Amino acid sequence: MNGRVGEPRALGRCAVASGTRGRSPVTAPLALVVGGTPVARFVLLSAVCGLLGALVMDVPMANQEDGFTPAYVAASTLRRVDAEEVSFEAAFLLHHVTGAVAGVLYAVAYLVIGLATTILAVPSAALGGVGALPHLLATLLVSGFVYGFFAHLVLPRAGRRIYEERATAVRGQWLRSTVVFGAVLGVSVPAATTLL
Repeated sequence: MNGRVGEPRALGRCAVASGTRGRSPVTAPLALVVGGTPVARFVLLSAVCGLLGALVMDVPMANQEDGFTPAYVAASTLRRVDAEEVSFEAAFLLHHVTGAVAGVLYAVAYLVIGLATTILAVPSAALGGVGALPHLLATLLVSGFVYGFFAHLVLPRAGRRIYEERATAVRGQWLRSTVVFGAVLGVSVPAATTLL
């Protein structure tokens, strides 16, 4: 990446193809890439990794007494019914769709953090096909958001009876499940961007 016209210029582990002189890499109108992967593909890979994280979360959720309670409460919030009226299929589907959406949220966070670290000239080693620092920060940010959004916003408002009776247990079990999600996202995104 020597900076010739039309050749990608490094932005940490992000790069922007710069096709005209006088434009900075940040404002160049051509395709943004992440570690050699076009952004649209990176976002799609991140969504698939988020879905994978949700699928792997099923294991601890199935083994905990209140493991799927967050999925029921979230589905009841969207459907505007009591959690007891939500079918397992609806809760299960919403849980997995939410995993994919969290993967997209990860991609957005990664891109913003990657751009910020590039602008600030913060060095970051490569981790698979992504920058280690932006990946770590985006993974922690999204995992924290997934936990906090449910545990401190959705559960108290939508799961009233559940919240009053067993909020601590549900939050603890959700925390363990969210850690599994974060670990899967933390491993699968670098692997996917390297292998695919």
